[in-house]
Amino acid sequence: MKKALKLTLGLTLLGAALAGCGSNSSTSASTSGSGPKASDTTAKTEAPAPAAAKKVELKVFMGVPRFKDQFDKYFEQFKAKEKAEKNIDVSIQLEMPNPEQALQLLKTRLASNDAPDLFQVHAVADIPSFYKAGYLSDLSDQPFVGSLFDNVKKTVTYDGKVVALPLESLEWGYLYNKKLFSDAGISAPPLTLDEMKADIDKLKAKKITPFELSFQESWIPQLMTALSLGGLVTSEHPDWIQKMNAGQASYKDVEGIFNIIDLIMQNGTDKPFEVGSAQGSTDFANGKAAMWVQGPWQAEAILKANPNIQFGVAPLPVSNDPKGAMINLSTSTSLAVSPTTKNKDVALDLLNYILDPKDSSALFEQLKFNPVSKVHTYKSYPWIDEAMTYVSQGKAYQDLPVPQAVTDEQAKMLQSYYAKSITKDGFIKDLDKTWANAVKAEGK
Repeated sequence: MKKALKLTLGLTLLGAALAGCGSNSSTSASTSGSGPKASDTTAKTEAPAPAAAKKVELKVFMGVPRFKDQFDKYFEQFKAKEKAEKNIDVSIQLEMPNPEQALQLLKTRLASNDAPDLFQVHAVADIPSFYKAGYLSDLSDQPFVGSLFDNVKKTVTYDGKVVALPLESLEWGYLYNKKLFSDAGISAPPLTLDEMKADIDKLKAKKITPFELSFQESWIPQLMTALSLGGLVTSEHPDWIQKMNAGQASYKDVEGIFNIIDLIMQNGTDKPFEVGSAQGSTDFANGKAAMWVQGPWQAEAILKANPNIQFGVAPLPVSNDPKGAMINLSTSTSLAVSPTTKNKDVALDLLNYILDPKDSSALFEQLKFNPVSKVHTYKSYPWIDEAMTYVSQGKAYQDLPVPQAVTDEQAKMLQSYYAKSITKDGFIKDLDKTWANAVKAEGK
């Protein structure tokens, strides 16, 4: 009995002691500074707070508003990539003025030391003067350069330096509706003036308007001089540009361009000053006319209006010598970086992303642009392949280096010529004067 009592008492005391120890341990952990606190243990196991993202704003200037949706989406991809890889929070202020105002707006910005971080330039018309003025960064050491096709790389190289990233590499002539040609019994695009006249008669006999005219935006009729001059100068007057720059030639020497221009203007749709590029794309897509002196850069808008249209690209006849019908082979829209940008590293990241090996093929395919780089893997479009058949036969020329002021003036003069407010002689006199003034201004 005593033994049982002692055992029971011992167990009771032991349980009390253990309970006391547990109580003291808990109190010590919460009140004493000698042991680790629960909060201290938690703090040591948590990951450190991420560093705040660096904020950068880029200003991008591009005169291609018809592609705003595509570039907005692509720039969002870039922003996500830059945030994930470099923890840079990029905001992009994309300015996309109308093509007719874009160049003058850009020149004003550059001249007033308000240059965008990245901006659009024309590879042939803008790079020489912009480079001489100090507006273009040397991009020769950038990753995208090594991927460019050689013939494309040459178009954005000046003074031995790559100074822009090419976007649009073009093989273009006029557009034609293959079904309407077939309906009129035309088996192939005409290559001479006489063939064009005969085909115009065939189209009109089937109540098909030969040409779409859209003169609301002056850059569109200007394409008639771009193509007609290119074919005529290259085939018959190869030194005309040099002579014009030296004051030894005249538009009178190449007035043969009016042969095809007159044919187009006399056989086109009504009220062209009420039609711009957007409406023109819709009208052409829906068969309002069989031909349109416009480039394949309108393909996206045309196919959006009529996904089933089958159109081709053909060289514009300029004489009765088929050698004069040539495809314009050039690079136009390109992207440059300002030497004065305060965010050059991020600006260069964006520039290189335009030719990203993984993502850029989808962008260029959506834009309906030609491949310009070895990273591009998408299939060329049928109209590009058609244009390239002429190029492969040697029926192509590099875009003529006409002064920008002359290009702008040609656009206005063609509108006036159609409206009969200026004669052919007046056109020639005005363009000769504009060219001489441009040469003087550029100090050639």
